[in-house]
Amino acid sequence: MTPLEARGLHRFYRRGDSEVAALLDVSLTCQAGETVAVTGPSGSGKSTLLGLLAGLDDPDGGSVHVAGQRLSHQTPTVAARIRAQHIGVLTQSSGLLGHLSVLENVQFAAGLRAGGGPSPEEVLDGLGLRAVRRATVRTLSGGETARAGLAVALAGAPTVLLADEPTAEVSADEETTILELLRRWRPPDSATVIVTHSSTVAEQADRVVHLIDGRLA
Repeated sequence: MTPLEARGLHRFYRRGDSEVAALLDVSLTCQAGETVAVTGPSGSGKSTLLGLLAGLDDPDGGSVHVAGQRLSHQTPTVAARIRAQHIGVLTQSSGLLGHLSVLENVQFAAGLRAGGGPSPEEVLDGLGLRAVRRATVRTLSGGETARAGLAVALAGAPTVLLADEPTAEVSADEETTILELLRRWRPPDSATVIVTHSSTVAEQADRVVHLIDGRLA
C-alpha cells in the first residue's frame, strides 16, 4: 500500500476578475520510509500543495489518496476522519491546543490514530521535553514549541507526516536538533513531505522536488 499518492493536481483561485493557477498538473507519490522535500520560491504553490495533501483543501482537478483511501472530494467529516487517523501535520503555528498541557496535546493526537508507535511520554522524552510535559503552550520557548508541535505530529505513528517550514522560526542549532529528532522519531514506514526554503532541510531528504509557478520543475 502506497502511503501517499497525488495525481494530476490542479488548483485555481479567483483574483478580482482573473483566475490564477496555483498548481498545474502536479503529481507526487511517496513510498513508505521516504522523505520528500518540496522546494521553490515564495508563491510557487508549495503551501497550496501541502494543504491538498492534508485534505484541508480540495483540488479543482486530480485526486489525493492516503493509505489507499481517497482523501480529496470527500465530505468534511470523512476528510477529517482520514486526516486524524493517518496524517500528522507540523506547521509553523505549531497546531497545539492552548488550553491543554504539552502531554495532553500529544495524548489527544495519539488517541485519534491507530498506528501504535511509542507512547506520548516516550515521544516527549525523546524530543527532550520531559521537563515541560505538564507546561501549557504559552510558557514554552520557540524551540520547545517547535519540538512540541513535532511531538503532536508524530503521535500515534501517522501514515503520512506533512511539515510546512518546520525550522523557519528556530535558530541554526535548533534546526539541526529538530532535523535529527525528526529522523530519529518519525515512523519508519511513514511517508514524509517537508515544504522548506532551507537548503539544510532539503539536503537531508531522500528526494527533492522543485515547484515553479505551480508546476513541478
